[in-house]
Amino acid sequence: MDNYIVSARKYRPDNFESVVGQDSITQTLKNSIKSNQLAQAYLFCGPRGVGKTTCARIFAKTINCSNLNDEFEACNECESCVSFNSMRSLNIHELDAASNNSVDDIRNLIDQVRIPPQIGSYSVYIIDEVHMLSSAAFNAFLKTLEEPPKHVIFILATTEKHKILPTILSRCQIFDFNRIGVEDIRDRLEFVANKENIEAEHDALHIIAQKADGAMRDALSIFDQIVSFSGKHITYESTIKNLNVLDYDVYFNVTDAFLTGNYPQALLLFDDVLKKGFEANYFISGLASHFRDLLMCKEPGTTDLLEVGNKIKQNYLEHSQKCSVSFLFKAIEIANQADLSYKTSHNKRLLIELALLNICNLEDNAITKNSEVQVEVKKQKKEVKPVEQKQEVQAKEENPSEQITEKPVKEEIIVEEEVPQKVEAKEDKKEIKEEDIEVKEKPSSYKTNSTGISGISIKELAKSSDKNIELDESGEPKVSYKHLGQDEYNDEKLNYVWTKYAESLRANTRLYSFLMAHKPEKKEENLFVVTVESQAIKNKLESDMNETLKFIKTELNNRDFMLKYIIGETEVKKEFKSDQEKLEDMIKENPEVGKLKDQLNLDFE
Repeated sequence: MDNYIVSARKYRPDNFESVVGQDSITQTLKNSIKSNQLAQAYLFCGPRGVGKTTCARIFAKTINCSNLNDEFEACNECESCVSFNSMRSLNIHELDAASNNSVDDIRNLIDQVRIPPQIGSYSVYIIDEVHMLSSAAFNAFLKTLEEPPKHVIFILATTEKHKILPTILSRCQIFDFNRIGVEDIRDRLEFVANKENIEAEHDALHIIAQKADGAMRDALSIFDQIVSFSGKHITYESTIKNLNVLDYDVYFNVTDAFLTGNYPQALLLFDDVLKKGFEANYFISGLASHFRDLLMCKEPGTTDLLEVGNKIKQNYLEHSQKCSVSFLFKAIEIANQADLSYKTSHNKRLLIELALLNICNLEDNAITKNSEVQVEVKKQKKEVKPVEQKQEVQAKEENPSEQITEKPVKEEIIVEEEVPQKVEAKEDKKEIKEEDIEVKEKPSSYKTNSTGISGISIKELAKSSDKNIELDESGEPKVSYKHLGQDEYNDEKLNYVWTKYAESLRANTRLYSFLMAHKPEKKEENLFVVTVESQAIKNKLESDMNETLKFIKTELNNRDFMLKYIIGETEVKKEFKSDQEKLEDMIKENPEVGKLKDQLNLDFE
């Protein structure tokens, strides 16, 4: 029985052309051989399994080859190449710095470099894991590294470049090896599978390449593991089962549940994932990556950023058409935040389940907003005739000599309320004050909303009409909630709705923080109050009362809910008091303090 050799060793590259994913480095090394411009020391750094030691061996073999081909590759036929391939070359020395990291080991190396090569032109010393050398060993190595004999070349390899002394770095040519791409690893695995007469599905090799995380050695090791499990036929199902990888279909099914608002199905799928032995953190991080991949499929230019097989990519393209960009943005944010909070959470499962519920709620909100937009568009199509400005004309005729200044038109939020198509203004014979007269390019009933589109202000119409529209205490048009029910609610549900309303205003940091710190308190049946610190804050909140009530009443489905803002006693408490006044207050609360003061004959200086 022949000795088994793992794929990572059996298919290790033996020339520059067969090195995968490091084209710029191999081309630079070949050019230096071509021009005979060889440095005395090289430093190869990068992640594990990307070809650092392999390139060092190929470079050492090539510069000692006596019969280079036209591509400046080793011939594998000369005496130097044959001795290297059979691992008996006396010109190439490998040293493991992890186990030879003392000053004595470096001194022995320094004595050894004086011996000239027996075959070839150079003695090459490959020192692997060079960052493991002690500081004393590095210092002992400095002089030899800077000015070695002409026949000596040092090649240092490390995965942790930052641990090497700057004085060593300055004496070397540094080559940074990159992680190998998923497609390159997949192609190499396909090449190995063909050599070994193994049938492997395209998606299965893609999963192995992703699992390797840019390391070719890891990919070949995983490949050998899958072959031992599946035999000569590698399938996608057997690969994910052996590697304990969550299937893409799980994420697609969860996404479908999100889009339909089916939160029970989403929670059941999550529970099934946990029963299979997967960590909740692994699931939520994978879900965030899944939403990212869906977002990449929304634009043709970013589709290439998907590192998946062709069959799975087609599924992503189909599912991406079902998701809106705004939904994907918010879903990624929620999933990423849950991933960040996972380690510090005491109830990790509840954290992930809340994230899933929030994502389900995103699509519900999107459907609600779309329906509201359609209703608004229909309302805007209704014709609303402007109110005749008879009062202003009359005022102008009565005061022709007075100078009328033009006032800037303030932005005014137009409340979307069904308004009678015809609003007739009646002549009001009451005296019109001078400050009420405004001259504008358009009638005063025309306002410009936040979108820049002129329209008729409902508030203006209400003021000029014969009380056809009822106003609330703040002078705003009173919104009707007759379509809502009278569902029961408790303090917990109200606090949840209040928090949800605050979250919708997160862009306004101050207002969001204030609402989160001041929760409604029950005063009477269906009447809740919020205590504020000043009149200015109260005025600001009351100006948004219509929006606040609309949101809360709709969420609670209760038209009887009432909210009121009151000013608390915090300002009085902040009032400055002298030491004497503080003492008097203490005596009022506890007369014994006054007796103690008199007994000890205490007083202020």
